[in-house]
Amino acid sequence: MSTKDYQDPPPTPFFDLEELSKWSFYRALLAEFIATMLFLYIGVNAIIGYKSQIAGGDSCAGIGLLGIGWAFGGMIFVLVYCTAGISGGHINPAVTFGLFLARKVSLIRAVLYMVAQCLGAICGVAISKGFQKSYYNMYGGGANELSKGYSVGTGLAAEIIGTFVLVYTVFSATDPKRNARDSFVPVLAPLPIGFAVFMVHMGTIPIDGTGINPARSLGAAIMYNQKKAWDDLWIFWVGPFIGAAIAAFYHQFILRAGAVKAIGSFRSQSVV
Repeated sequence: MSTKDYQDPPPTPFFDLEELSKWSFYRALLAEFIATMLFLYIGVNAIIGYKSQIAGGDSCAGIGLLGIGWAFGGMIFVLVYCTAGISGGHINPAVTFGLFLARKVSLIRAVLYMVAQCLGAICGVAISKGFQKSYYNMYGGGANELSKGYSVGTGLAAEIIGTFVLVYTVFSATDPKRNARDSFVPVLAPLPIGFAVFMVHMGTIPIDGTGINPARSLGAAIMYNQKKAWDDLWIFWVGPFIGAAIAAFYHQFILRAGAVKAIGSFRSQSVV
């Protein structure tokens, strides 16, 4: 199919009850649950392992912040590759929210995906805590908290911008117009998404430990259950949802000229 012959797929119905009668829908929910569980298990283990290794005073010991970024980014690459054909490979309520705003998923699918992701995150952190409870409690449980010296505004901005980078990458890597033009893109789509997660971690770990995934922050906060983690949790929900909304608007209505197309369609209908 050439770009000249390409047509945008129709928007997903806002409220699609028919999905609830399909096995593929529940298979997708299970895929999101398992993927988010594995993501949190590996990510939290990497954080705790690094903190335990530098506890002796050698800041160069262990995998370092670079290794933590690779753990999160690499797992997203692997898990998106594994689940993209089943659930779309969201693994993040902010990604799901952005795709919902762009009419890529229905409201029912979006809400239940978020529930599955949050439950998966809680289970993933619980497994990590179960294997190393003393280390888990001693080294912060991988919970997202604002670092000393950073304001709430800085943390919120970091989450908004970081999530914008991620969701913008998701839209660009999975753009059906690009897929129609370049047949190799669907195979490579998980790679830039994983790299986006890695790069955002490199830029924001010192600020707040990097959230950009509300399920990730919720799971760690619940299992760690300390006051500061709960007090800061709203930043890791509000920020990512704002960033996802901006990314959806930017890609759909500016880069893909959705607003211009809508106005043109309205004008043509008025003339007729």
